[in-house]
Amino acid sequence: MSDLPAANPDHLRMPDIAALRPAFSAHKPRILILYGSLRQVSYSRLLAHEVRRLLEHFGAEVRMFDPEGLPLPDAAPVSHDKVNELRRLSEWSEGQVWVSPERHGAMTGIMKAQIDWIPLSLGSVRPTQGKTLAVMQVSGGSQSFNAVNQMRILGRWMRMITIPNQSSVARAFQEFDADGRMKPSSYYDRVVDVCEELVKFTLLTRDASAYLTDRYSERKEEAAKLESRVSLQAI
Repeated sequence: MSDLPAANPDHLRMPDIAALRPAFSAHKPRILILYGSLRQVSYSRLLAHEVRRLLEHFGAEVRMFDPEGLPLPDAAPVSHDKVNELRRLSEWSEGQVWVSPERHGAMTGIMKAQIDWIPLSLGSVRPTQGKTLAVMQVSGGSQSFNAVNQMRILGRWMRMITIPNQSSVARAFQEFDADGRMKPSSYYDRVVDVCEELVKFTLLTRDASAYLTDRYSERKEEAAKLESRVSLQAI
């Protein structure tokens, strides 16, 4: 026994190599894309569609959420149609892409509102835990990373597996043609990199997600709750 006097040995688990290498699911990776703008000409939406095309090329099943009509957090009940739609899509997904413009040095309120409507937990279920995440941003000026950095913090808070790569498209108005398609550039190449990486990480982790997020502290907490219920029933 290791010298770990503060730990409860009943809930310590050695890493299980077999649990980390389960049989791969046969269905396509399920990816949800969120974007953070309602403008008629929205570069974050145009980028989101480029991402959709790439993810589909790499074999993913992709759905996009349109934030038009989504109420502000707490301004409507969770039974609101758009809130239900967003939550169903988030639950369906195995990975997500968040694409936001940078406004006043931060992600947009529209982007944040979507994330805020996705619950951290529903009873004992954490809807986003263990899902993969890629973050991207567009800027009207020089390249910046404020929005992607903020979204990384949120992804960690939502207990998601945020992939190492990311995309920040500067002067986005110069990077799309008249048909709304992204022009060849180093920015586009990075978007391809991110999409390819996201699909790989999703395929690698989705079937082991429950094991990857199985934690000592939570096993210990659940055991204490069970013991408390049993004790009450015995009274």
